[in-house]
Amino acid sequence: MDEFEFIDWIRQQPSIKSDVVGVGPGDDCAVLRIDREQVLVTTDQCADGVHFLLPQCGAEAAGYKVMARNLSDIAAMAGLPMAAVATVMLPHGMADKDVQDIYRGLRRSADAFGCPLVGGDVGSWDGRLLLTVTLLGRPAVGKPILRSGAKIGDAICVTGTLGGSLPSGKHLHFTPRISEAADLAGRVELHAMIDISDGLAADLGHICRESGLGAEIVAENIPLSTAAEEAEDPLAAALSDGEDYELLFTLPPEQAELLIKEQPLAPGIAYIGQIVARPEMKLRIGGKLQPMEPRGYRHRA
Repeated sequence: MDEFEFIDWIRQQPSIKSDVVGVGPGDDCAVLRIDREQVLVTTDQCADGVHFLLPQCGAEAAGYKVMARNLSDIAAMAGLPMAAVATVMLPHGMADKDVQDIYRGLRRSADAFGCPLVGGDVGSWDGRLLLTVTLLGRPAVGKPILRSGAKIGDAICVTGTLGGSLPSGKHLHFTPRISEAADLAGRVELHAMIDISDGLAADLGHICRESGLGAEIVAENIPLSTAAEEAEDPLAAALSDGEDYELLFTLPPEQAELLIKEQPLAPGIAYIGQIVARPEMKLRIGGKLQPMEPRGYRHRA
């Protein structure tokens, strides 16, 4: 099974009933109710040979990426980071400087958003470098924005540009959209949101599935990165390359039109489609609709 099939299986298993759990598996973060406060909890890992190539990128970039991935999950729910812990499994014989660079990378990413690194664990083994971060956050405004809140007729928008994250190096050096998500949450009525990690098509599929709805996307409206424009198939790159770490969100169309007019965020905002009642995704190319599969990167067991 792939990662999403495994997650689906987990969600079907009996779980302990608890008044503390507001949102369990299936979104970018879990949500816990603690002393009337909502606490976001997310965890993510990066493995050498899967999420980065250590000899090419270096240990500092690896540390930066694993923290930034978790920060991006907090941004996906319009949250602000509170604190992080990190677990590091080091290859036997790793140089002291590389070990220290991992910490420097973790701190560079976390410090940019005022997120203290408060602890964790360190071990060593015969395998490759494996880094894991768990991060706690809180909603920036009101309540967390879930994947499941999309409504029929919603506009679908994205921040920034998409595609080509690997050749451009963006997969290692992206900026989590913490500030942008908080700005949006205070400015418009966000209904659903996710960060684009698996690819636009795959992550839009998560929103549609959790909301029980579908989507129609206009291909010409998808903002392409320079790297995507240089790809053999620019549209495919934007739809399925993944690791863009931009925000994908839905909101009332009149508010989306105002955002497009005002462009309040530095990365830019594009209005790329709408949420529809029929639970399937379609792509409009040159005025013609065709099926759009939720393709993107999937880890497989």
